Amino acid sequence: MIDFFNLEFNDTNNTPKYKQIVESISQLIQSGNIKYGQKLPSINQVSFDYYISRDTVEKAYAVLKETGVIESVKGRGHFVVNAKPKTQNRVLVVFNKLSSYKKEIFNAFCETLGDSASVYFHVHHCEFDNFKKIIEENLTGYNYYVFMPHFNDFSFNKFNNLMQKINKEKIILLDDFIPNFTHYNSCIYQDFKDDLLSSLNEAKEYLIKYETLCLVFPKGFNYPYPKAIVQGFMFFCSINGFKSELIHQISSDHKLKKNMAYIVIKESDLVNLIKNIRLSKLELAKEVGVLSYNDTPLKEILSEGISVISTDFKAMGKLAAVSILEKKNILQKNKFRFIKRNSL
Repeated sequence: MIDFFNLEFNDTNNTPKYKQIVESISQLIQSGNIKYGQKLPSINQVSFDYYISRDTVEKAYAVLKETGVIESVKGRGHFVVNAKPKTQNRVLVVFNKLSSYKKEIFNAFCETLGDSASVYFHVHHCEFDNFKKIIEENLTGYNYYVFMPHFNDFSFNKFNNLMQKINKEKIILLDDFIPNFTHYNSCIYQDFKDDLLSSLNEAKEYLIKYETLCLVFPKGFNYPYPKAIVQGFMFFCSINGFKSELIHQISSDHKLKKNMAYIVIKESDLVNLIKNIRLSKLELAKEVGVLSYNDTPLKEILSEGISVISTDFKAMGKLAAVSILEKKNILQKNKFRFIKRNSL
C-alpha cells in the first residue's frame, strides 16, 4: 500500500481540483512511482493530507475507475489495475500561426507520435498576451509542452518568467532559438541568418548572371518574419559583390527590372511576381530570376518549377516527436536547403 504520494496542484489554474488529482495520479503511474497492483491511499486520507473536500477526491477516483486505471475492491480500497493507460502522454502544442508550413510540422509530429499521445493544439497569433493566457490556463495536466516562440514584441524576461512555471523537462521549442534561454528539454530550430546565407551560397552559381538581388521582405504584416533573414541577405550580397534591393511587397503593377533576381517570402508576392513576368517581355530564368522562401508542392509545378530555399518542415515535426518518444534532450538546427528548379 502507498501511505502517501505527492500530488501536484496549481491554485492559479482554472482546471478543477478533481481533474488535477486525476492527472497527477496518472503521471505518477506513468512514471513508475505508482506500480501495477498497488493500493492507493484512501479517499479520506487524501482529503486530510491535502485539505481537499472528500467529494473532490471521490470524484477523481471515480474518473480513474471509469477510465480503467484503478478499480475498487469492497472493504479493501482502490488498486492500480492499468499501469500503462492507453494515452501515455498529453501534449499541449502552441504555434504562432496557421499556415501550410506549420501544418506540415504538426502533421509530421502527430503521425510520428501515433497512439502514444493525445495532442491539444492552440495558436497565439504572435501575441505574447495570448500565449501567456493559453499557458496559464494549462499549467497542469500535460506531460509535454511544444511551443513556437515567435512574437510581435518579444520580452526575454516576460517569456523566461512564464516558462519557469513549467518543468523544463516538459518544454520543447520549435522553429526559433532564443539566445541565453536554457529552460527547455529540446529545441529544434532554424538559424534564419546563417540558413539564408548558406543556401544563397549554394545558389550562387545560378545567381551570378544577375546584377542585382532583390529581397521582398514583408513589413507591417500581422505575423512578423524574422529580421535575421534580412541580415543574412545583406551579408551575402556584401561579401559577394551583388547590388542589393530591399522592398516590402510585389504589387500587381510592379515594374520589373532586367537582370534582377527576386527572393520572395510571401506567396501572394510570388503570385504577383509571376503574373508580372508573364505580362512583361522579360524571360524567366534569363533576364529575371525567382527564388522563393519555403517549399510547397505547388512551387514544383508553377511556371515549370520555382527554385526554393527551405527548411525541412516534416523533419522538424518528426524530431520533436522523437524527443518525446525516446525521452531525448535534443538541441539541433533543422535541415535547410536550396532546391534548383527552372526559375533561376
